[in-house]
Formats: sequence, structure tokens, C-alpha cells
Amino acid sequence: MIKTLIKSTRITWASKNANMFLLALTYAYFLGIPINNPFQILGGLILVSALWGALYTLNDLTDLEVDRRDRQKQSRAFIENEVDKKIILLFFGLIVAGVFIISFVAFPSSFTFLMSLMLLNQLVYTLPPIRLKDSNLAPFFSTATNSVLRLASCAVLLGDVFLVPLSVYVFMYLAGMGTYLMYKSRSRDASIVGFMGGGLLLYMLYSGDMNIIQFAVAILPSFLAAVPLYLSLFTNKDYMFRLADILYHQVAMVFFMFCILVIIF
Repeated sequence: MIKTLIKSTRITWASKNANMFLLALTYAYFLGIPINNPFQILGGLILVSALWGALYTLNDLTDLEVDRRDRQKQSRAFIENEVDKKIILLFFGLIVAGVFIISFVAFPSSFTFLMSLMLLNQLVYTLPPIRLKDSNLAPFFSTATNSVLRLASCAVLLGDVFLVPLSVYVFMYLAGMGTYLMYKSRSRDASIVGFMGGGLLLYMLYSGDMNIIQFAVAILPSFLAAVPLYLSLFTNKDYMFRLADILYHQVAMVFFMFCILVIIF
């Protein structure tokens, strides 16, 4: 049971948090801002990742009946091994309570506020009666919003949420939305969002809001996953989804953590 609960947190998906933390850290690095709280930043990354682990657990519980009918999701934790719903909810509640208690005590209020937004966004996205996941608004409140909040959560630990330019937040929002649309095989909508994101990227590179290294941090790891996701629209969907998962959630995670440790220490 414990292994099943841990699996439901999708630990490797913490790479999404590490990616956004690293991007925020590059702005401090290139602006020459000294990082005097490296352990708080690492702690913040751990708290954000723990919160999202709990939210993924809740997501798997609320999607249980739907996932059972989806052959691509038969390896999800609670489908492979059944766990009592009360135990799952207790597990979710304990993690969330622990995360927010630590955040209230040891972290800036702005960081706690952003984590509250993450929690609220995901609850509205996942739970009935609203459950935006099943509405046409889903692309606007999934990966898109989450990417912005993850990025901002590190920026506030560095002292200023606008350390990261506003255009970068918008770009990451569009990039997250495009990834979601590709995952849902909505190629036309994904292409439109991709075109908008490409135009904004050119502006950021021209204006100096993003340099080549920051571009690599923001785009290349996700691009590695986006290629098989895009190809999944045309061929061998199951294999391409597995390849995208390995590239972004495992291979890239090692790169993200190495760069984070180099910058903050």
C-alpha cells in the first residue's frame, strides 16, 4: 500500500518544478544577484514538489473510473493496486497539511500564497462540481497556469516575483498550453498556440528578456519531450508518450538539479 501511495505522487514529475526553479535562478545569475538562501530555495523546491505529489495523488483518485477505461493509463498507481479511498484522502491531507505548516513557519508569505494558488487551481481543475478538466477551459488552467505558478514560486524566494520578466511568464503559459494540447492530440489548436509562442520568443530574444542560455533552459528540455508528443499525433502513440515521459521526467531532471546546485552554491 505504501509503495502504491508513493507511486501515485509521480516523483519523477518533480522535473517540472526543477525546470521552472532553474529558469528563475538563471535570471538571478545573469543579473549578478547574490543568492544568500540556497537551502531555502532547495527547501522551496522540495515543498512545491511535495505539494504537487499530493495533488497528483488526488488527481488519480478523482480520475479512477475514467483511467480504468484508458489503456494508456493502466499503469497508474490505484489501477494496478487498489487502495481504500479514505486512506488516499488521509495521505493527501497529511502531505498538504505538512507542506503548508512548514511554509507558514519558515518561508515568505508570498511563497505560501503562491502555493495556495497552486492548490486552489488544481482543486478547481480536478474536483466536481466545477472540474475544469472536463470543460473547454481545461487548456487554460492545467499545465499553462501551473508553469507560471512554479516559476513565480522560485522568483519570490529570490526576492522579487518580477525578477523574471512578464513576457517570460506569458511565454511559459503559452508553452504549457501548447504541451497540453499536443498531449490531448489537438493538433490544430496546438499549432496556433505554438505560432503565438514562437512570435513571443522572437520578441524576448530581440528585447533581451531572454538570452540563449535561458532559452535552452526554458525550451530545449520541453522540446525534447514535445517532439515525440507531436509525432504521437501521427504514429505509435503509446511508444511516443513513454519516450516523452522518459526524456522530460527522468533525463532532464538530472540536468536541472545539477545546474540548480551549481548556481546556488
